[in-house]
Amino acid sequence: MMSRREEELEKEGWVRQFVADEPRLSEAVETYKSIGFEVHLEPLPMDENCDSGECRMCFKENPDRYRVIYIRPVK
Repeated sequence: MMSRREEELEKEGWVRQFVADEPRLSEAVETYKSIGFEVHLEPLPMDENCDSGECRMCFKENPDRYRVIYIRPVK
């Protein structure tokens, strides 16, 4: 189930990739840009639905350090 924000991003052509923190976050952003994508970062949603009750355990300690990476082709 997508959040309202995810639906908005999808309508704008953004495709969700994955959640990352540093240093992988910067590496992924650079890689996507170097192969011709626009990159957009979103904060980690705190109400995200998961299949497992444990799937967000690593994010609870410091959720501000993580970002969801979205990409779309450069227009």
